[in-house]
Amino acid sequence: MTAVPSDLWVSMTSLGGVVLGGGLSFWVQRATQRSAERAEERRQVLALTEGRRAERLAQVQSFVEVTAEAERCAFIRPATWSAGDEWEVRTQEVMNRVWVAERMVRLMFPLPVYAAARAYFLDLNRAVWEGLPDGESLRDYLEDNRLAFLDAARAAVDGPPAPPGRSVRRGEHP
Repeated sequence: MTAVPSDLWVSMTSLGGVVLGGGLSFWVQRATQRSAERAEERRQVLALTEGRRAERLAQVQSFVEVTAEAERCAFIRPATWSAGDEWEVRTQEVMNRVWVAERMVRLMFPLPVYAAARAYFLDLNRAVWEGLPDGESLRDYLEDNRLAFLDAARAAVDGPPAPPGRSVRRGEHP
């Protein structure tokens, strides 16, 4: 057997170190890149989620504002009115905005939220145009469906509950 010269051993060891170092460097760079990609994905999902939440909050606010205006129309509803009266013209404009806001709820929220908004809208529409029987309170008549809508909207805006065993504070994301 012939002995391998020491220069060859040094060269082979050096080459092995370069191959090993290059492989480790490649592996670390790849892992870092994948980690950065996952972090960017999470940032994008978070931005999209926050954007949708902001849109939904704006839509809830719009719906609440216009339904409050419609409730005021119902409160000041004259005992008798006819087409073209000042109250009727103003109320028709308000109810048209309520109708649009209710349809936007259907576009932006899950169906249970829309169903609650629709029930509230129908009760409000009846109270505005037909009035309520004497002695019946408008506030009491509308309260159940108004609260059902607000509760359903809150649940949809806040998103799904945290997984069991993990609590998530408002503004914090799992």
